[in-house]
Amino acid sequence: MFLYEKKIELDLVELNVRDGEQFKKPFKNMNPFGCIPFLKLEDDTIISETVSICRYLEDLFPEPYLFGKSAKEKALIDMWNRRLELDGFLPLLHSIRNSSPRFTGRVIPGTRSELPQLSSMAERGIEMFEVLLNRISPQLETNEYIAGADFSIADITGCYMMDLSELVDLDIENKYPNIFAWHDRIRKRKSHKNV
Repeated sequence: MFLYEKKIELDLVELNVRDGEQFKKPFKNMNPFGCIPFLKLEDDTIISETVSICRYLEDLFPEPYLFGKSAKEKALIDMWNRRLELDGFLPLLHSIRNSSPRFTGRVIPGTRSELPQLSSMAERGIEMFEVLLNRISPQLETNEYIAGADFSIADITGCYMMDLSELVDLDIENKYPNIFAWHDRIRKRKSHKNV
């Protein structure tokens, strides 16, 4: 979505993560975290983590500014993006990985382990996510986008967080109408439709 918004074209290599291709050579040697995406630069430097890759690309291709232009915009966008990651995306991720049979043996991203799934962690993840929803709902009452008037990386993070939330049983449309409307606006962007 970030690449599409910025009109950046990269050579992409698709990996079959369900079959653990990211744990095989040469990919495991390139990215020991075992997660995707990661970006290989011409000098063989590897940058992993989606937001880190996006920050790097923003410096190379600043416009449109998705991390903000002024110091204030950058700080607010970063603040909201971090809250969405830590208080929403991560708890949802742990909730789903601790409840879905599909993630047995894979409760931690980038690993295959014998760590057991914990139903209490799944429940706590939903509770934490709802705390975040109650915090962002008022923000979206008076702002078109999560960090204010302009679309940003925080909206991209939030959109995928809300996409992920569809795997759990929450009535977002009726319980959090501001969030539902915002998510709907983001999903209607061409960049979301072309992912």
